[in-house]
Amino acid sequence: FLFFFFFFPVLPLSFRNAHTMASHLASIYGTEKDKVNCSFYYKIGACRHGDRCSRIHTRPTFSCTILMSNMYQNPANAPTLPDGTPGCTMTPKELQQHYDDFFEDIFYEMEKYGTIEEMNVCDNLGDHLVGNVYVMFETEESAEKAVADLNNRWYAGRPIWAELSPVTDFREACCRQYEKSECTRGGFCNFMHLKPISDSLRRQLYGKRDPLLNDPDRARSPRRRSPPRRERFDRRGHDDRHDRRDDRRDRDRYRDDRYHHRERYDRDHHRY
Repeated sequence: FLFFFFFFPVLPLSFRNAHTMASHLASIYGTEKDKVNCSFYYKIGACRHGDRCSRIHTRPTFSCTILMSNMYQNPANAPTLPDGTPGCTMTPKELQQHYDDFFEDIFYEMEKYGTIEEMNVCDNLGDHLVGNVYVMFETEESAEKAVADLNNRWYAGRPIWAELSPVTDFREACCRQYEKSECTRGGFCNFMHLKPISDSLRRQLYGKRDPLLNDPDRARSPRRRSPPRRERFDRRGHDDRHDRRDDRRDRDRYRDDRYHHRERYDRDHHRY
């Protein structure tokens, strides 16, 4: 017995408590029970409170997923004109074609950095999610190369803001009620509402990887490629850094105004 006790001493109670606490913290990390780290940022890579959030946003140093914030400008979200005229007069078919063209543009450009596992675009209306484009690459190296290059590029006359995202599973980030057409929060839901592409474009982009998409029993008429468009991606030099800082300052000021307006709305309607 003395021999066993000498070579296998009993661990101190404080050490065992610390180990138990560490295991507990690891098990709740990034969940609603975690009072330190923001669960929304961990799952979605974005939080409506931004830097004002009372919980920590741990930005990843490596990831296979990148986020390009507020990149897709949906014509359907155009505000109504002062005279009451709708801001968007496009038909649903034209809106889908506009979105498919955008998705196709981005997908083929992102493929230059590496193999794409998944690409999604948010259809939410909240400032932290509206128009967000998420691209999950096969390797972390591809994602890192894409972020480094994209932050020096523009698309359709607007600067691109790219960063590594903690999102690893889009099923956890998506709103399940939205997928069932039961979401009551609409476009201001804090979970992703992913905007779908047309079946023909999905077969065109993913058909080689998923044989089911090329099943003749499921296939419809092939999607016609859009006519050649002007190069939307642009690369800017050092002289445009001041313009990018101005754009970022204007965007932050706009978000501040929207944030305070949203806080007043939640307070007046008792939504927390």
